[in-house]
Amino acid sequence: MLIRVENLWHTYVPGTPLARVALHGVGLEVGPSERVGLVGRTGSGKSTLVQHIAGLLTPSEGQVLIDGIAVHERTTVARAARRRVGLAFQYPEDQIFEQTVFREVAFGPRNLGLNKTEIAKRVRWALEMVGLDPAMESRSPFTLSGGEMRRAALASILAMRPEALILDEPTAGLDPRGRRELLARVRAWQVETGATLILVSHNLEELSRVVERVIVLDRGQVVADGPVRQVLSNSVLLSAAGLDVPQPVTLLRALREAGWDVHTDRLLPEEAVKEIVRADAGHPTALGALQSVEAI
Repeated sequence: MLIRVENLWHTYVPGTPLARVALHGVGLEVGPSERVGLVGRTGSGKSTLVQHIAGLLTPSEGQVLIDGIAVHERTTVARAARRRVGLAFQYPEDQIFEQTVFREVAFGPRNLGLNKTEIAKRVRWALEMVGLDPAMESRSPFTLSGGEMRRAALASILAMRPEALILDEPTAGLDPRGRRELLARVRAWQVETGATLILVSHNLEELSRVVERVIVLDRGQVVADGPVRQVLSNSVLLSAAGLDVPQPVTLLRALREAGWDVHTDRLLPEEAVKEIVRADAGHPTALGALQSVEAI
């Protein structure tokens, strides 16, 4: 699947005093099986952009193409193209409405016209992919814990077998363990299926553990697009876009300024530790530097 965004503009409540331009001529491409992160400060246009990719909004100008098909058009082929993209909003559990977990996860496949055997097969597969016991399918989704509800909501999207999955702040409100487990499940799903993954998150460490490429939005425009290590270690770029620089990058830059021969594109705490040890474990300030990393 090739997703192409061409000169995309979007204005909310146009022609009124409340008119606000959310996207300013955005252009980008996401290829098959890519894992892409989308970052930007609040109001940068991230959610507006992914809703366009999913075909939920109509552009003020420009278009979004999936394999050459404009997704916002009201045609049969455009409708089929939109079904190839799954979008989970920031709190997908708020969209839960069925009486049982099975019915919730089966809702999408049922609307695709699949037979009962295939629906049941997809429900079991989707629940296992998100780490939920299929034995839970008879329970009310409203009796699940917050993390379990998040997983059930994600399973309902995976059961549709989307060729591209967009997750908008998928770990919001989860504890650290829940965040790690959910992202690990998403990563495993992407590897198994070869689907395209677009992950919207303000947590740059989470992004660096999952994606290969990062797109930075600022004031409705793409200001950077490149390999995750290259983009997220660019402190000047991130600061200008209103984003926090990853703490390992900040520490390694400070050490480099102090004369250490270290690479400053290590994004994860454990990477920073290895880099410090590699550079000079016997350096007089090595112990303090390592303690600083371990505190991140």
